[in-house]
Amino acid sequence: MRRLIPVLSTGVSEQKRFSLRWDFCRCESDVNEGGDTASNEIDSEELEHYHETVLLEESVHFMAPAKGKVLMDGTLGGGGHTEKMLEAGAIVYGVDRDPEALEYASRRLARFGDRFRPVKGNFADALELMKQQGVDKVDGVLVDLGVSSRQFDEASRGFSFSKEGPLDMRMGDTGPTAADLVNGWEESELARIFWWYGEERSSRKIAKRLCEVRETKPFTTTTELAQCIEECCPRFGKRIHPATKVFQALRIEVNDELGALRKLLDTSDELLATGGRLCVISFHSLEDRMVKRFLKSASAKEIDRPEWPAPKPNPDYKFNIIARKPVKAGEDEVKRNARSRSAILRVGERI
Repeated sequence: MRRLIPVLSTGVSEQKRFSLRWDFCRCESDVNEGGDTASNEIDSEELEHYHETVLLEESVHFMAPAKGKVLMDGTLGGGGHTEKMLEAGAIVYGVDRDPEALEYASRRLARFGDRFRPVKGNFADALELMKQQGVDKVDGVLVDLGVSSRQFDEASRGFSFSKEGPLDMRMGDTGPTAADLVNGWEESELARIFWWYGEERSSRKIAKRLCEVRETKPFTTTTELAQCIEECCPRFGKRIHPATKVFQALRIEVNDELGALRKLLDTSDELLATGGRLCVISFHSLEDRMVKRFLKSASAKEIDRPEWPAPKPNPDYKFNIIARKPVKAGEDEVKRNARSRSAILRVGERI
């Protein structure tokens, strides 16, 4: 295995980051109260444009919202999941690191009064964020991973290679940008994240070319980067753009998405009350694999090894798996929203 070089840590210890990356490298791919008021009304066209909520009915069903329950939506976005849980009578803390999402959702959900409580932050810090709100335990945590439709469609956020914008890719408003990585990281480190986080077969070739080009002129826009990658790896009639996996890898690294998910999973037993649900919607194999393994390990009553005379109680036994099979979008939802095709929901319940 190649030596790892610590660079630009984004909030997770190198020891955890090494463990996380080793896991990927050694495994195969799987993969209503109150009335509306005129001042709070939002144009329906704007609402639809902001974000198309994925697996809405399924995820809210498993969260089991009800009057008196305290729930956390760790990826508030446009507030679709939160709205449905609020309509069922729950108190919902909506967490998001994107100030624009918080502002939008706060307007959309204002009619629910103080039952909706927006919180700026990263769901990785859910335990600390809830304690700051005076909450020791919650009855459910929902996270819808990845980029929201609004973020992806907004050229100024730099997530899409089909629209010219600054090479940013941050879900929030702090931390290093994609331009910082592309223009400042060593060739070996770029190749590593392209391979591990994007599963890009031409990772070394692309990293080498990017480093050559940036010597003449640093990359500043999404289209500059996408064009360079396409010139390096021509499409030759392929439907998927050659820059797709590289952009995914950069986005994951910039936002430390896998580190954030790992931290949430590791602290979820402390955050959830007995009977509380953990619902995770993922969109690619790296995320889903992590959730699947976590729930499998945390739901095993006993562990066994060949050298042991008998199985032993599992000290990490803290969850029951509620949905034995991954929950996926139905045919109607996929027709309505193509993004939902790759969505996978997994659910665990704190024992």
